[in-house]
Amino acid sequence: MSAAKRRRGTAVAAGVMGVALFATACGSSTDTASTTSPAATSTASATGDCAAFSDYMGNSGTVSIFASILAPESDKYIQSWKKFEDCTGIKISYEGSNDFESQLPVRIQGGTAPDLAFIPQPGLLQKMVATGKAVAAPDAVAKNVDENWNEAWKGYGSVDGTFYSAPMSSNMKSFVWYSPTAFKAAGYTVPTTWDDLMKLSDTIAKAGKGKPWCGGIASGTATGWPATDWLEQLVIRESGPEAYDKWISHEIKFNSPEITKSMDTLAGWMKNPAWVNGGFGDVKSIATTTFQNAGQPILKGQCWMLQQASFYANQFPAGTKIAEDGDIFAFYLPEIGDAFGKPVVGGGEFVTAFSDRPEVKAVQTYISSVPWINEKIKLKDWVSANKGADINLYANPIDKLSATFLTDPSATFRFDASDLMPAAVGSGALWKQMTAWFAEDKPTADVLAGVDDAWPAS
Repeated sequence: MSAAKRRRGTAVAAGVMGVALFATACGSSTDTASTTSPAATSTASATGDCAAFSDYMGNSGTVSIFASILAPESDKYIQSWKKFEDCTGIKISYEGSNDFESQLPVRIQGGTAPDLAFIPQPGLLQKMVATGKAVAAPDAVAKNVDENWNEAWKGYGSVDGTFYSAPMSSNMKSFVWYSPTAFKAAGYTVPTTWDDLMKLSDTIAKAGKGKPWCGGIASGTATGWPATDWLEQLVIRESGPEAYDKWISHEIKFNSPEITKSMDTLAGWMKNPAWVNGGFGDVKSIATTTFQNAGQPILKGQCWMLQQASFYANQFPAGTKIAEDGDIFAFYLPEIGDAFGKPVVGGGEFVTAFSDRPEVKAVQTYISSVPWINEKIKLKDWVSANKGADINLYANPIDKLSATFLTDPSATFRFDASDLMPAAVGSGALWKQMTAWFAEDKPTADVLAGVDDAWPAS
């Protein structure tokens, strides 16, 4: 997914914002009732510690941001731009919602669009651009992206040749979370092949001390998205990147042999009653367990592994040691055979504007800059595929490992497939059908046919 799914140098490379960026205002700023960010106390002069923000000064007002990122993860975002607020006098009002995907279109259609939104699905971005309310990114943002991101990322933030959304956070989705201390005590080793992973799962199940796997796909109106991630991991591993791309564009349909094969593999893995759902119940409990809670039984010895993205590090309780010899760590979900290299599936958020007021452009440009990326990295448990960021700032090995995978030119990288599909499918029918697959044991053929039927005619 998506943030419902939730997710490297230090010169102001992005700050090349000319005076023209702030030349005209197109409306007054609007506050919201859900402000979580503290108000800036003053507009400082461009001296001392505030000199780095000189290009953003000369503006005031409130800029609203709407996203799917919730506390405690959102607290670090608010902290990351506090100095920007204090130095520029621009106040940032942040609101997170577990119903972001459904509420953003409602707000836009109702005339209450946020100034900025962190959109996790390019498919949803296309839908928002179609409303005519999204604003093309300013030149300063485009410059930052051209300098510091793989060209493909800019394409994900563009619609019909117009660049709207700068990539921001990134996440490495091809991880399996586990407990190194528990593995060591049990004499288990991290599997490096798919066959070894399946053999380990069977060994754990037969040992009778907790289930090998736990999982949860509940996420408010975004329920179902983790299941789409599991399917994507299998499609690229079993059928390869070319088939994966054709699947995204519907050249390969959901009821094709390729996708059916991966659904069957997924059924043998995450719908295996002997293997799931440790700490929660039977296979059907996966549909009612929130993705935030899904991995917690690993710490209790009730389950051993969870397939989830790098951003899941934020869900473990404070004090959890996340390290190669710690309470929790992650390993790469092994490839299935060696025909397609080392597949890596990732995702991320894109910053989209629905206003072109000068203060909105200032915030939009700052968030696209390397200095802000570095500032956010310092706050831990966050990753960006920005090539200009300082990789040595990553404080924990999971983040550093994720950044290494995401910027590795030799990896077979693909963006989250459901996030690239039309919103009616990727954040609609696919989520619902995969939820029914777990909750109701809906037949695979019916699930896949249901998604195909939802594909837009044009």
